[in-house]
Amino acid sequence: MAQDPGPGEVRFGYRFHHLFALLCFVALVFKLTIQVIKRRKTFAKMEPFAGPPPSHWLFGHVLELKQDGTSLQTMLDWGLDYPYAFPVWFGPFVCVLNIHHPDYVKTILASTEPKDDLAYHFIKKWIGEGLLVTHGQKWFRHRRLLTPGFHYDVLKPYVKLMSDSANTMLDKWETYAKSGETFELFEHVSLMTLDSILKCAFSHNSNCQTEGGTQAYIQSVYELSYLVNLRFRTFPYHNDLIFYLSPHGYRFRKACKVAHGHTAEVIKRRKEELKEEKELDRIQAKRNLDFLDILLCARDEDNRGLSDESIRAEVDTFMFEGHDTTASGISFILYCLACHPRQQQQCREEIQQALGGKSTMEWEALSKIPYTTMCIKESLRLYPPVPGMARITTKPMTFFDGRTIPAGCIIGTSVYGIHRNPSVWENPDVFDPLRFLPENSSSRSPHAFVPFSAGPRNCIGQSFAMNEMKAVVALTLQRYELMQDPQWEPKLCPRLVMRSLNGIHIKIKPVESNT
Repeated sequence: MAQDPGPGEVRFGYRFHHLFALLCFVALVFKLTIQVIKRRKTFAKMEPFAGPPPSHWLFGHVLELKQDGTSLQTMLDWGLDYPYAFPVWFGPFVCVLNIHHPDYVKTILASTEPKDDLAYHFIKKWIGEGLLVTHGQKWFRHRRLLTPGFHYDVLKPYVKLMSDSANTMLDKWETYAKSGETFELFEHVSLMTLDSILKCAFSHNSNCQTEGGTQAYIQSVYELSYLVNLRFRTFPYHNDLIFYLSPHGYRFRKACKVAHGHTAEVIKRRKEELKEEKELDRIQAKRNLDFLDILLCARDEDNRGLSDESIRAEVDTFMFEGHDTTASGISFILYCLACHPRQQQQCREEIQQALGGKSTMEWEALSKIPYTTMCIKESLRLYPPVPGMARITTKPMTFFDGRTIPAGCIIGTSVYGIHRNPSVWENPDVFDPLRFLPENSSSRSPHAFVPFSAGPRNCIGQSFAMNEMKAVVALTLQRYELMQDPQWEPKLCPRLVMRSLNGIHIKIKPVESNT
């Protein structure tokens, strides 16, 4: 029979629980003390930069940056009161120096300072140590090895693939053209850009636009994009333990497993194919080279290539950066043109002349639509696909006005704030493509327009993205007239990419109906 614990055992258990509670209390006090010291140091670091006082001792400025589509305007209003830069507190311990002027942006973007771990940390489990988040010698090496993958000879055949994906989407839109009903753009465009990038990155025809993205890999990409955005805007989920113990954390791990497994299997099969063919020239004789071919064959000066883990990270990074960002850019471009029929018609006339009646975009035609390109740039100014970027300083940085920020600080570059800055752009909220005429651009700072960042860490895929935007816009305007529905004005919301809380809606009708 079990015996009752003796007095000595009871006292030991009692003391053990008290000791454990005391240790937890000491650890908590120690942690809070460290954070308070860190907070004081951060205040000291930000002392040269005036800014709006935090509205709450615990939440900082968070309560003022609401999730109702007004946070971007709040930041713009603060920018009027505090030129160049101001600190923003996210809770009691995290502070970001928000910069919103080209003269300040030049200093940080001219450097190779690493991305911060505040937001980019959330996607590392998905995309790994790819070019977007890595830094130092590893970043230099990867950047050098990946650059040939974006040479125009490689990008050329992609335009045909992009056109095919765009035409599949436009065929689906015939229903809306006939009915004249308003429809939401982003969902369609997102599937189209995913379809396109799978063709370009993997030489894989997913049929996701006609099958609705039912394949496991495509579902995992959408799931991961959704969960990363959800975590970004849910502050308790910023803590790894809380997030990964939650149901959303379980879904995230499950989707990562599917995405990584698919990429690993594709890499394995492609390596076997390359072993058989031995040279890129023989592969190219069979089909177009894709991003994965370039990665697998990349070699440095010591004839060393990328590891399988690095290749997977770069492919996953390309999928993330080239899918959602481009979808955001294209959706807002089409919305802008729907709101400005005169500029839309001018684009259409230019496009019709460049395409010469063809139903597909060709490489040579990309340079024949300068006015359309200016409209694309103006939309990217008003609705930058990546509304902000963040770096962490590894050394003190002094700005043009003499103010210095020390090492260990987070600097947030507000791309939206720069593009809407009234001291840089005249009538910044007006859609005016002629801003990008060469004679108008020459007097403006090159850092006043940075939708693809700038400097050594600029977006390596910006030519890929611009080519896709041009192709999709051209083919869309050739077939359809775009019209605004005044009842649906986008409520801008900065996520990892620019989104609208209520979607992006337009109406369309066939161009033939105007003749």
